[in-house]
Amino acid sequence: MMAKPDDRSDNVEKLQDMVQDTIQNLEESEEYLDEHGEEIAPQEREAIRQNNENRRQSIEGFREEIKDEARE
Repeated sequence: MMAKPDDRSDNVEKLQDMVQDTIQNLEESEEYLDEHGEEIAPQEREAIRQNNENRRQSIEGFREEIKDEARE
């Protein structure tokens, strides 16, 4: 059985979708913090902040991959 060829033709589109999804998650969690930050435990607030920082880094990584794909 032969391996499937590496079809990367829609990589940019998939990466852009991942950027949009990640931005949406980031915005929703920041909105949640704004509305409920006083009601939740400090550890949960910190975990949400850390997740958001990770999301920002992921977005940057996805954008770099999009640039790389566009060059190929």
